[in-house]
Amino acid sequence: MAALSAGQRLKSTVCATEIMVIAAPDEDIELQCGGATMTDGEGNAGGSVDADYAEGTALGKRYVNEDGGLELLCVKPGDGSLSAGGEVLKVKDAKKLPKTD
Repeated sequence: MAALSAGQRLKSTVCATEIMVIAAPDEDIELQCGGATMTDGEGNAGGSVDADYAEGTALGKRYVNEDGGLELLCVKPGDGSLSAGGEVLKVKDAKKLPKTD
């Protein structure tokens, strides 16, 4: 897959998941959903979600890799889990706001 760029939208080929790239590293990276490569073309080319990647995605949640260089926003939820280069992506934690008195 070519290098990702902010604002790019991708679709899963095995479920309804659609994401938008918020931040991406400069190098090429292969994004997967449900164990299958994501595409910027038509989604759901058939196939099924791999049981190891079947936790699903949630609408409006941001997903990041371990080092934080990749950040994705789920714009349409689905049954497959997101991964990049074999690493399962995690939901980004919300920032803690300072206390106000």
